Amino acid sequence: QVQLVESGGGLVQHGGSLRLSCAASGNIFSIRAMAWYRQAPGKERELVAVIADGGGTNYADSVKGRFTISRDNAKNTVDLQMNSLKVEDTAVYYCNARCRGPDSWGQGTQVTVSS
Repeated sequence: QVQLVESGGGLVQHGGSLRLSCAASGNIFSIRAMAWYRQAPGKERELVAVIADGGGTNYADSVKGRFTISRDNAKNTVDLQMNSLKVEDTAVYYCNARCRGPDSWGQGTQVTVSS
């Protein structure tokens, strides 16, 4: 099992920046890729960004050019740098580890963007 703990959420104004961090522990050698998802009130959880073991990344169209996912394998962390935030980015953000075995999820961190 992999345990994930997110940090870095909060309240920011439209156009501002936030950096989310996710620390992994436990059976980290089972992790193939790590990702960030988000879920806004009344909406389904959606993929924001994913980074594979080799460093390849993929982003949702809505965040391309504004968000950057990065991974530090030595520290077992994955970060999400969010710039030019919009009100519609408001959501609970979840860290996800795609594992050889069951995936793991963090508890979520709230990001609120005010107009």
